[in-house]
Amino acid sequence: MTQLDDIDRKAAACLDGYLVRKDLVRTFSRQYPVPTYVVEFLLGRYCASIDPEEINEGLEIVERQLKSRTVRAGEEELFKARAYRDGDVKLIDLITARLDKNSNSFVATLPSLRLTDVRISDELVNEHERMLTGGFYAEITLAYDAAIAQEKKGRPFGISALREIQLSKRDVLETLAAARREFNSEDWKKLLFRSIGMEPDALSQRQKDALMLRMVPLVERNYNMVELGPRGTGKSHLFQQVSPYAHLISGGKATVAKMFVNNSTGQRGLVCQYDVVCFDEVSGISFDQKDGVNIMKGYMESGEFSRGKESIRADGSIVLVGNFDVDVEHQQRIGHLFGPMPVEMRDDTAFMDRIHAYLPGWDVPKVNKALLTNHFGLVSDFLSECWSQLRNESRISSLQGRVYFGGALSGRDTNAVQKTVSGLLKLLYPVAENVSDADIEWAVRVALEARRRVKEQQKRIGAAEFRNTHFSYTMGDDGVEKFVATPELQNENSIAGDPLEPGQVWSISPGGEGENPGLFRIEVNEGPGSGVRILNKPVPPAFKESMGYAEQNLYARATQLVGDKDPRHHEYSVQLRAFDAAKSGSKIGMGALVALCTALLRRTARGGLVIVGEVNLGGSIETLHSPVPIVEMAVEKGATAILMPVACRRQLIDLSDDMATRIDIQFYSDTKDALLKAITE
Repeated sequence: MTQLDDIDRKAAACLDGYLVRKDLVRTFSRQYPVPTYVVEFLLGRYCASIDPEEINEGLEIVERQLKSRTVRAGEEELFKARAYRDGDVKLIDLITARLDKNSNSFVATLPSLRLTDVRISDELVNEHERMLTGGFYAEITLAYDAAIAQEKKGRPFGISALREIQLSKRDVLETLAAARREFNSEDWKKLLFRSIGMEPDALSQRQKDALMLRMVPLVERNYNMVELGPRGTGKSHLFQQVSPYAHLISGGKATVAKMFVNNSTGQRGLVCQYDVVCFDEVSGISFDQKDGVNIMKGYMESGEFSRGKESIRADGSIVLVGNFDVDVEHQQRIGHLFGPMPVEMRDDTAFMDRIHAYLPGWDVPKVNKALLTNHFGLVSDFLSECWSQLRNESRISSLQGRVYFGGALSGRDTNAVQKTVSGLLKLLYPVAENVSDADIEWAVRVALEARRRVKEQQKRIGAAEFRNTHFSYTMGDDGVEKFVATPELQNENSIAGDPLEPGQVWSISPGGEGENPGLFRIEVNEGPGSGVRILNKPVPPAFKESMGYAEQNLYARATQLVGDKDPRHHEYSVQLRAFDAAKSGSKIGMGALVALCTALLRRTARGGLVIVGEVNLGGSIETLHSPVPIVEMAVEKGATAILMPVACRRQLIDLSDDMATRIDIQFYSDTKDALLKAITE
């Protein structure tokens, strides 16, 4: 048995009876033809303990029940014979039902026994309506009536009793909330990961964030998510194996009647019956009616769909998962990240706009033995019941007065981000109390990135209305505006279109003394103290000289540059990052001065901007020789704008038309002019 750690012991102290060892679950789920949550239902009933003796006793009962009640291939007639001989038989199976018009009664289907016409009472069907849509796993008592067997077209098999495989208690959320108070946020996340079978210590931060985002549709109403990525990462596992409140539709034709409402019978569809409807292998999905996608788009927008004159509300979330046949970088070269979607959806920006989050499936590792946990986790039926109840709550109020979103977010963007944040915070805080700023900021960053990924694909298709994708947020009234990027669009050695943090600027050194021009990023952090401290070891002499000029100009022109702030009462920690063979950082004093000022003002420089030029001790701007190669390098490195001394204007006559049209060239006359043109509006 795996050695218990602090999380195991803490969970056992406050969640006694709701834990199960996840390695036991894998053992049984591989042996018997039932989903993981069915095995956990039984393990939770008989093995919800950390006492080895109790676990062993419970394991014997669970194995006995699974052995005697699950039907393996080739055992169908054996179970039927038992029902015939003994009058009834108990089994665990997926039960569905339909209305038989010939007999004007309901009949059930038990796939493991290959029975499609089992008698079932109207009362049982009305009590468990989900058997009319996608069905559910249940403990079933199947009876055999010899007298009916003698009748012409008689149906000797009938269901006399059934019990859904899910938790029936309604006070579970209070239990979960009480347990949460005993954990810090990171340990609680670890318990959640273990509860879905993953070992958190084997995961990177981005992998953990992706897995947390994967859980959001289970706790957030009317939440629409797309996950596309490599095969074997467990995209559908959560919705097929962990929660009985989720339904998986495998690739193929989806009917409007099954999804939404059957007009002939009035029977409500999957989105009314389940918390989550997940389309697996989405590239192969198609609807039986031409307007099927439009009905789904309308539902994804408003949570409503029409049946004649009646408008029906539902709160089932829609999850679309599928595989990439190429890598992400290649997919972006040849098209966009919605490329694997069905043809009716892949280029429809209105459909994309209804997607609240695009989960980067390429960030999730392929499932292997090293990633699976052997520790204790919450029993799936307990966890899924808690998640289902959390759908009735919202955490959007936690953002009030604490987070402000930037101007690039439209109304739909803001709604999408808020829903994602609400879901992530519900996972972290089953009761909305004492939500920390750190957890809110984590949720906001995950949500902004997931929604921005949608917006970037809309922009790639060419819709002008989606051109501004620089998503940002500010924490508190006096916070710094921070921008959130999607990493797959970034290149470590190129300039991104997003504004950098305050105190950071891009600059290109003209080189000299045998050194070619080179791209640099100057990073300044401001704090209490005085003076400038360059962190590079050793300090490049040329950069030290430029930094000294910048520092003296900041002190001498403080009123013009930073207003009433006194720059002498602050210490500036400076780091120079080189992105080419050039390392000296010579002649980049203007970039250094702007970096110092933005750090002090807590303002950001414009995204995609490169600042070039040197300022001397007297505040004059030095002449920049050969500016054409510098502009060409800026274009090559991905810059969208370059800020240069005005004296360069005449020298740029030799710049090619192609280069001139690919970058916005702006000029400055002095230090104040440069700063004003560099910072974001």
